[in-house]
Amino acid sequence: MNDTALDSAIAIKLFIGSAAELPLSIEPELRYEWIADTLKRTKYLYLKKSEKSIIKSYIANVTTYSRAQITRLIKIFKKGHHLKRKKSTRNKFTKKYTLADIFLLVEIDKAHEQLSGGLTKKLLERAYKVYNLQAYKRLSEISISHIYNLRKNKIYIDKRRRFEKTKSSSVKIGKRKKPRPNGKPGYIRIDTVHQGDQDKQKGVYHINAVDEVTQFEIICSVEKISEAYLIPILESILALFPFKIKGFHSDNGSEYINHRVAELLNKLHIELTKSRARQSSDNGLAETKNGCIIRKHLGYEHIPQKWATVVNEFNTKYLTPYVNYHRPCYFPVIKKNKLSKEIKTYPYKSIMTPYEKFKSLPNCEQYLKEGITLSELDKIASSMTDLEAAKLMQTEKNKLFKLIFGV
Repeated sequence: MNDTALDSAIAIKLFIGSAAELPLSIEPELRYEWIADTLKRTKYLYLKKSEKSIIKSYIANVTTYSRAQITRLIKIFKKGHHLKRKKSTRNKFTKKYTLADIFLLVEIDKAHEQLSGGLTKKLLERAYKVYNLQAYKRLSEISISHIYNLRKNKIYIDKRRRFEKTKSSSVKIGKRKKPRPNGKPGYIRIDTVHQGDQDKQKGVYHINAVDEVTQFEIICSVEKISEAYLIPILESILALFPFKIKGFHSDNGSEYINHRVAELLNKLHIELTKSRARQSSDNGLAETKNGCIIRKHLGYEHIPQKWATVVNEFNTKYLTPYVNYHRPCYFPVIKKNKLSKEIKTYPYKSIMTPYEKFKSLPNCEQYLKEGITLSELDKIASSMTDLEAAKLMQTEKNKLFKLIFGV
């Protein structure tokens, strides 16, 4: 780096201003000599304080030394008008163990899957003393602590480095597949909605179960999703559907994919399936209903767990009947294009309530549970108009929120 023309604070200031973005650097071994030369050339010791500051900033930019280190070097320069880098006089231990010894240690550790220092030392001793392997002579005398020192060596680390793919933990509960109801009701999708935390206190959990074909929906609320609370509420949900349940599909959450739930469904001859990896649409229907039904009517605000029973009563008596008998839904009509690809459309003619969709199925009575008839369900559907059902649900919801939140 040739900067001999920069022989004053003014010249250096102008240079820094015009070449602020230029990278300035000098080899580490030449820095002391360059600093001394710069101080001499600019007559640093005779400059004003403001001019000295410019010189210090210039030296800091070029050498990357700290302000304190530059001040220390200037003090040394004042005494003898020169700077000299001292050679390192640090004592170094002679290396006893060679590269070949490290390779032998790597081999031992690989074969025995890296045992503790004491066990490894014993193996090294046995290699030399028992099996007379001369290559292990030096390592047979190594201390336990120094084994760990060698294991920190860069060469050892490079040789021992290994990468393993993440192993998926397979849970043999439920089949990982998308259910195919083939136009038949009884294949439900289920998901959990949490009503938020507040001050480290958990809120109510809503269990949302939706039939894929009819969109018939049962919503229940529970205080916790542990087995003691969840199993009874699942039994209640399965009982509230008017038709027979044949399939139970959830995501991979442990609240549903466990032995107790599997045992319950197996007893009822219901197939348990779970979402496939990287197939976000497998449980999409339940997640959509989480937003347009549960979040829309019960909101996002924290509801303490103690209100679970009251919320569940509202869901069973008012929200669930309104959703199934009085709230219309879009239903897809699937057509194939010229390339035989399935295209879903949602024509106006296909809009109907879940109960109307169920009644539109061919010979729908065959799917009903024993003891339940269409005439009974018709009475529920016709007991009030859609507007009356909606108003009743809103009135009871306001009462519920006033009880919980006091507003």
